[in-house]
Amino acid sequence: MTDGTASFDVITMGRVGIDLYPLRSGVGLDEVDTFARFLGGSATNVAVAAARHGRRTAVITRTGADPFGRFVRRALAEYGVDDGFVAEVAELPTPVTFCELFPPDDFPLYFYRHPKAPDLEIRAEELDLPAIEAAGVLWATMTGLCAEPSRTATLTALAARRRADLTVLDLDHRPTFWESPQEARRWADEALRHATVAVGNVAECEVAVGENDPERAARALLDRGVRLAVVKRGPDGVLAVAAGGETAESPPLPVEVVNGLGAGDAFGGALCHGLLSGWDLPRVVGFANAAGAIVASRLACAAAMPDGDEVTALLRGTAA
Repeated sequence: MTDGTASFDVITMGRVGIDLYPLRSGVGLDEVDTFARFLGGSATNVAVAAARHGRRTAVITRTGADPFGRFVRRALAEYGVDDGFVAEVAELPTPVTFCELFPPDDFPLYFYRHPKAPDLEIRAEELDLPAIEAAGVLWATMTGLCAEPSRTATLTALAARRRADLTVLDLDHRPTFWESPQEARRWADEALRHATVAVGNVAECEVAVGENDPERAARALLDRGVRLAVVKRGPDGVLAVAAGGETAESPPLPVEVVNGLGAGDAFGGALCHGLLSGWDLPRVVGFANAAGAIVASRLACAAAMPDGDEVTALLRGTAA
């Protein structure tokens, strides 16, 4: 448990749940009879990914008071993520997520977050604002803005940061969580006022800023005040543009895709590590891109996160 004096390299805030992924690929869920259980949820996966790179990491989230909630805590401990900001919501179940596997680029997700996900019950008055302010990186997601009280809590956490800090807004957008794209853009605008880094794929950028061209999307994010805009382009690699004009691109890496769902979260944890390490932009983006490629070649998300040696080995192999 967090002791009130802990200082974290990375604090993430947002979704947690149980991933039940099929052990058969290329068929629909109606034909699958065997599944594997994993820790999941975008913000939680990013925390695990950062911990795999040796970063002291915590996640702010909520579970149900149920066996899956107990699994979440046990898994966080196994992965080296502090659970001191994780609490139970007695009346709501821990969410479950299923996916289908149609490599290389089709992985439908089915969220069971009814009647409401506990991670949307994070409240502003429960936040440890001094810990949030002191963290090297705060990583918050768009999902946390889709409902109250999580929306106010997320904006409160973002506002607690100084503009000189590494404050990341993950544009993570799941249409089923929102009333409309317009509502999502409204709250993206508000959250971007406090962020110094924005990360999203092309579709998420279009929701947030109305642009689906990677360069224009990056510029639109910079126009909203962030200092670094990172646009994930799927099979076309990654584009990053800094406010000072520096640009870095990383091409896709040759891996056999098994499940692309955790790649963005692996990217996020590695991005945090690279930024905290003070690396130059091309190195940060290349490292994060390689981390994402590794996870795309594996079934799980949190359980599949690579450490720095694995990422370096892939980069050396592709450069050979």
